[in-house]
Amino acid sequence: MLTYAVQRLIQAVIAIFGVLTIVFVVMHFSGDPTLLLVPPDASAQMITELRHQLGFDQPLWVQYLNYLGGLIRFDFGQSVVQRIPAIDIVMSRVPYTMMLAGGAIVVAVGIGIPAGIMMATRRGGWLERVLTAIVVTGQSVPTFLSGILLIFVFAVTLRWLPTSGSGDFASLIMPSVALGALSMSTFARMTRISIIDELGKDYVRAGRARGLSMGSVVTRHVLRNAAIPVITIAALEIGNLLAGAVIVETVFAWPGIGQLAIQSIQSRDFLVVQVIVLLISFVYVLTSVAADFVYALVDPRIRLAR
Repeated sequence: MLTYAVQRLIQAVIAIFGVLTIVFVVMHFSGDPTLLLVPPDASAQMITELRHQLGFDQPLWVQYLNYLGGLIRFDFGQSVVQRIPAIDIVMSRVPYTMMLAGGAIVVAVGIGIPAGIMMATRRGGWLERVLTAIVVTGQSVPTFLSGILLIFVFAVTLRWLPTSGSGDFASLIMPSVALGALSMSTFARMTRISIIDELGKDYVRAGRARGLSMGSVVTRHVLRNAAIPVITIAALEIGNLLAGAVIVETVFAWPGIGQLAIQSIQSRDFLVVQVIVLLISFVYVLTSVAADFVYALVDPRIRLAR
């Protein structure tokens, strides 16, 4: 177990290092942020002096090494635009994104997995057809469109919920539904497929032959055996929620790291973007590693090998 954990840790560091390198190069070739920080009538000397102060006049490889050296010291640099530590800017937005991601997970798991179970155990009935229609709709409608539709129906027409912002719990409902809709559909489909596959196996027929009800077989045996693919999807969907938050936070003016990422890209605030990418990459890697260990807890037949 320890050897496996060390190997995965090394793989995680390499993956994050690769992502940071790609983002660093792409962001620096996207344009000179110095031109965004000076007034339109700035002289060439003023632009040159500011570029020197920010260190953008140094060769790209020197800037890259300086950045890596700062990461080793847990120094993520200062925002080019706001001139305060980039990590402070990002961390001030993280609680909002965590709230939004948490609400989306509740929607995705709380609706998706029960819907998948019902679709698998009630095949051919009206309930399966209704749930299938809901799942297909959630999977087909783009996130930005579902957000706009929710605003139009529940905020503009019915006036039940606020249109945007993060004032109270009511402000969290629509963004969570918009962000969690696609993941809900994914959980429902994967749960349905996994359970249907398990229901066709011999141990299910043996349990039914001994007089066990379908509900008892599903809850005591099928769900545990069908959990592995769902865990895999869960590890991926948590990272996808952070990626989808960029759109949802923009539509609902939610002050999370997704909205911050858009603002920082538009202003070419390199260091803030790099901190956001580092955070999202870390979450992706952490959930992937955690899923591997959960496999062994759910199914004792799985052993983590070198």
